[in-house]
Amino acid sequence: MTDQANRDHRFTDVVDLLPAEGADRFTGPPAPERSGRTYGGQLLAQAVMAGHLTVPDDRLVNALHGLFLSAGEVDQPTAWVVERVRDGRSFGTRSVSGFQSGRELCRVLLSFHVPEPGLAYEPPLDPPMAAIPPPDEVQTTYLDFCRAHPDTAAADWGGDERPMDIRYIDPPDPTGGPPVTEPQRMWLRIEGQLPDDRAVHQAGLAYLADATLIDHVLLPHGHRWHDARLTGVSLDHAMWFRSEARADRWLRYDQGVEATAAARGLGIGRFHDETGTLIASCAQEGLMRWSEPD
Repeated sequence: MTDQANRDHRFTDVVDLLPAEGADRFTGPPAPERSGRTYGGQLLAQAVMAGHLTVPDDRLVNALHGLFLSAGEVDQPTAWVVERVRDGRSFGTRSVSGFQSGRELCRVLLSFHVPEPGLAYEPPLDPPMAAIPPPDEVQTTYLDFCRAHPDTAAADWGGDERPMDIRYIDPPDPTGGPPVTEPQRMWLRIEGQLPDDRAVHQAGLAYLADATLIDHVLLPHGHRWHDARLTGVSLDHAMWFRSEARADRWLRYDQGVEATAAARGLGIGRFHDETGTLIASCAQEGLMRWSEPD
């Protein structure tokens, strides 16, 4: 089998939660990578799946608000505890917490909504989809970008094991350089073919959303997230789901930096499908302590 074939079902393995002892308790598998901290996108994706397992099938996540509380170990499973906060006629709320060895890694508040018709508006896409090169014409991958930085190349980094394909449309110099304030755009998708399960695709979107969003808060300062002088970690993540989309098909992810201050940076992003329809909006804040050498 090819490497691609071996990776086709890796994401479904990542979000294959098993029932655990007690009501609304589940166990999530360890990370596919074998080094570093547990990827925040994996925690978000498993939290989405855990919440979905406690609501009727007609409800979809419409909003996600998560706090990353402590780092996870990639070789350990994660225990998930779901609290049924509220169940209304059209909305439901779940609080989902993930633990390893009794230590809480993250807490995610999920709002579920029964889709219904209503007034619709979204701002025009800038630049329009026709002005963006299609995915098969974009050569720089997420792995290329990360590995090009000398500090990442020398590190034991497991991000290349994650089952996603990310291609930078207009990447900045990956090693650093002049300040960059323009939006960062990329195509991305979950690798392989996913089942026709709406919960899995919502989990896939949450998995993708965490991949690069916080990386860009250093660009206005001329630095890169992979620089060894940075102590950086994601602090929280918010996401609003607008339209349904398959996470295994190409999505355009436009990202920008809202602001940096007080050793924190806030990144914002939007997902569009290949027709230009807005799929989701998100924001993430991260710690960015920068230390110059003595």
